[in-house]
Order: sequence, then C-alpha cells, then structure tokens
Amino acid sequence: MEPLLEVIDHGAIRELRLAHPPVNALRPELLSSLRESVAAAPGEDVHALVISGSPGIFSAGLDVRYMLEGGETAALSVFQELRALMRALATSTLPTVAAITGHSPAGGAVMAICCDYRVMAEGKFKIGLNEVQVGLSVPPIIHATLTRLVGLRNAERMVVSGALLSPQEALEVGLVDRLVAPDQVLPSALEWCEDLLARPSQAMLRTRAVARADLVRLYDSPDEVFSDDFTAAWSSEETQATMRGLMAKLKAKE
Repeated sequence: MEPLLEVIDHGAIRELRLAHPPVNALRPELLSSLRESVAAAPGEDVHALVISGSPGIFSAGLDVRYMLEGGETAALSVFQELRALMRALATSTLPTVAAITGHSPAGGAVMAICCDYRVMAEGKFKIGLNEVQVGLSVPPIIHATLTRLVGLRNAERMVVSGALLSPQEALEVGLVDRLVAPDQVLPSALEWCEDLLARPSQAMLRTRAVARADLVRLYDSPDEVFSDDFTAAWSSEETQATMRGLMAKLKAKE
C-alpha cells in the first residue's frame, strides 16, 4: 500500500501532505499517520507545520465508502482517529498552518479549524462543516472550535444549515485567513511560518500558548471530543440512508 502521507521538510518547517487520491478521504491509516507526525515534530528539530493537500482538493472529509463497507467497527475507528488528530492539532506546541489547496468540506474543514492559520486557494472551491447535509450532527467541541474563529452567529448559521462556502465567503466570516492563487497556497503557508519564526522564539511561543489556552482547554478531556450521541447517530436509519444515497450518486458519476 502506498503511503497516505508525504513528509517534506522546508528547513525548520515540515510539510505534511495528504496523499490519498483521488480526494484525500480520511480513513484511519491516514488520520493516524498525520496525528503521529504532528506529535513527533517537536522532538525532531521542526519549528512549524504545514498540512497541505493536492491541487484542487485539500480533503473531501471522512472516507464514507470505507465506513459504509466496514460497518460500525470501521466507522468507530475513523471517529476515534479523527478525535485524536483534532486533539493533536489543537494542543500542538508548534504553529500549524492549513494550506487549503482546494475543496475542504466536513473533515477537511475540521482539520483546518484546529490549526493556527488557514491559507486557501481562490477559485470555484467549497469549504465548510456540511455534516447536517449528509445526516450527521456537529459535535459540541467542533462547534466550539468553529465559534472561536467565526463567532456565535456565523457558526450557528453555518452548522445548522450545513453550508458550504466559497473561498471569498469563508474569508469574510473568518473561516480562512488568506486567499491566494492555487499555485501560491503552499508558498504563502511557508511564508507565514517563516515570518512567525523570525520573531524571538520564546516570547512568540509563550504568547501563542496564552492565546490558544482556551482551545487547549476544550481538548483537555480526549474522551469528550465526540459524544456518544454522535457515534450512535452514525448507525441511525436516517444517517445510513443519507450516506448510501450519497454513495449511489458518486458511483453514478464514476
């Protein structure tokens, strides 16, 4: 099996590039590789992290095909690994940038909101927490993480409707921090890291810890990242019917 994650060092900045074609769907192996790489970086003379995707696609979110074919056990494994990755990103001692190279719905957006900064490609792309559209509720901790970025009213409107936003709309509400041409997403992410790392390191890192303390507190109890209700909802008749309908549409396009 080909590696699902590419690790590329740019001096003291490490790029973690999702490599699960065609849409970087998040399955346990990819999520665990990413989590392990995030956790190991501080001990490997790495000073900042960039999570990137493929041209036109950051990540399409959870690997629904894998979860449906593998049943409840496979779904639970995905949820557990996503939970662990969210915590690793939110509590990392290193500045982390999401280089959003294209579409980033659901799980792709979840990864991005746990990072320090988000650079997104301009174009006909979409980003957002569209879980409701596919039959899933948004867990409280994901809602809280989103609210930290976009505010209470914007977060409510986005998650309740499952809205997917254009890059410009995402910038306007604060879901992303910068828009650039698609071929400039990675260079811009690296530039942001380099600029931050040019500052006195101890002062910057201590201040960053203060600024993100509220986010870290959200993830203090890893078992509470997803409620039991969320996991149980996956097996509900409504969710399963919605997911299978989605997969039928995707197969029809293949």
